[in-house]
Amino acid sequence: MNASRAPRFASVVLDVDSTLSGIEGIDWLATLRGPEVSAAVADLTDRAMRGAIALDAVFGERLALVRPSRREVAALTAAYEACVAPGAADAVRLLRAAGVRVVAVSGGLREAVAPFVASLGVPDADVHAVGVTFDAAGEFAGFDEASPLATAVGKRTLVESLDLPAPVLAVGDGATDLAIRPVVAAFGAFTGFVKRDAVVAGADYLIPDFSHLLDLVLR
Repeated sequence: MNASRAPRFASVVLDVDSTLSGIEGIDWLATLRGPEVSAAVADLTDRAMRGAIALDAVFGERLALVRPSRREVAALTAAYEACVAPGAADAVRLLRAAGVRVVAVSGGLREAVAPFVASLGVPDADVHAVGVTFDAAGEFAGFDEASPLATAVGKRTLVESLDLPAPVLAVGDGATDLAIRPVVAAFGAFTGFVKRDAVVAGADYLIPDFSHLLDLVLR
């Protein structure tokens, strides 16, 4: 890497599910409820990430089917860590060392996402996801229904509100990530785990792994 050259982007916005980690968090939780619930939730997730249906229409439906407990959400953090994308931690470290602002923006559950992303070196203040609540027994009590990240275009709304140092590169695998494109300088379709044709078609860059992300930003 050319240390004398300024990074091509001042900020990088990263998706989490199927980008920083190889799993879809709510889908993973659904596997704990048996094959029927797992298949139904996975289908809803896939259709939302392809843009076939709006995330708004299925976010609450998926959580109503799964109703994860506090213990299960903690287990999801471990699952994220076990399936971390190769090179992700090094990429975050090198980007931040070069002065690039790295932000994680996820439609996943904050209580599982935040500890995982923190382990990669992203400060908690730069981790954005959907909060969930539990009752005194640790059972599911609801989610933050006001969160923009539970909607199809909410990532765009959130990223725009962050007023990140420009130029900004957004990276992700789904339609909700592509929706950020109008408010950033460029969008990279991450294909290391899943390749969605509609997302690739709308991307400025194809990013198959984190070494390619480093090359794009720092070289």
